[in-house]
Amino acid sequence: MDLDVFVTAHRAEWDRLDQLLRRGRRLTGAEADELVALYQRTSTHLSLIQSSAPDPLLTGRLTQLVARARSTVTGTRRATWRDAVRFLTEGFPAAVYQSRHWWIPTAVLSTLVAAVIGWWIGANPEVQSAIAAPSELREMTRPGGQYETYYSSNPAASFAAQVWTNNAQAAALCLTLGAFLCLPVIWILLLNMFNLGVGIGLMSSAGRLDVFLGLVLPHGLLELTAVFVAAGTGLRLGWTLIDPGPLSRRTALAQQGRAALGMAIGLALVLFISGIIEGFVTPSGLPTWARIAIGIAAELAFLVYVYVLGGRAARAGHTGDLDELERSAKLPAAA
Repeated sequence: MDLDVFVTAHRAEWDRLDQLLRRGRRLTGAEADELVALYQRTSTHLSLIQSSAPDPLLTGRLTQLVARARSTVTGTRRATWRDAVRFLTEGFPAAVYQSRHWWIPTAVLSTLVAAVIGWWIGANPEVQSAIAAPSELREMTRPGGQYETYYSSNPAASFAAQVWTNNAQAAALCLTLGAFLCLPVIWILLLNMFNLGVGIGLMSSAGRLDVFLGLVLPHGLLELTAVFVAAGTGLRLGWTLIDPGPLSRRTALAQQGRAALGMAIGLALVLFISGIIEGFVTPSGLPTWARIAIGIAAELAFLVYVYVLGGRAARAGHTGDLDELERSAKLPAAA
């Protein structure tokens, strides 16, 4: 393509499109039709330039022009409560359901890693001595020690807020850093599983594993599930860079990235619930069986939510991605 000839041939159309856009809503019916036609034509011009003769300045100008035209043609819409309800009943559960082949294996493997680490620490006193001095280990694992008082060390409301913030940040990191070929997500998972394994190992060596599980399970079931979902989604996002499938790498990554952004919002709500349980239920005076029952009920409710609502929404075609009209305009590909 001779870029100078192409620009000379179509500059008048681009200038006319810009002129119509500057007039805003003060267009006649014929002018509105002309604007739509010029928008479609300019989108094709932009695609041809990007694929055949990329020029940064011209591409930038036409990209802005196409974006402004699309905004005028499709209009803007405000988010409503109906959008929030649709997100919670269709978009988010469908996205979690569709990524189950990633986060379920992630959950199983991570749990096995934590169990192996816990067994290794619990069965080897020399490993325990490498973690801390014997007096410090006794202080952590004794009745009323640090493992037990941790959950009641601060007022319930502030503790729940702190826990929610920390867990939401960990989930967000898993979702966003997955694009770096999955490696940061694996590292975050290993750190979390190591910390859990240390607690299991030290408390089991002190003969108090039942106490530890009674403290962790009420909130930990839902909390870890949310972390596993975030990690699985991050791994899926990273794998998209390696194998985008039938789509172009940019299109596939954009699609998975938009779904991951919605997932972050939904998981923040899930982690908020687990934070409430950790702040108010875990340190409460309820019997251990009652606290664990609340944790199991919350976990089962989430799984039913994903598999019933999410499965139904996924079969109806929802993916967690934005609706067609809310996405960036797709430019036609040059042959």
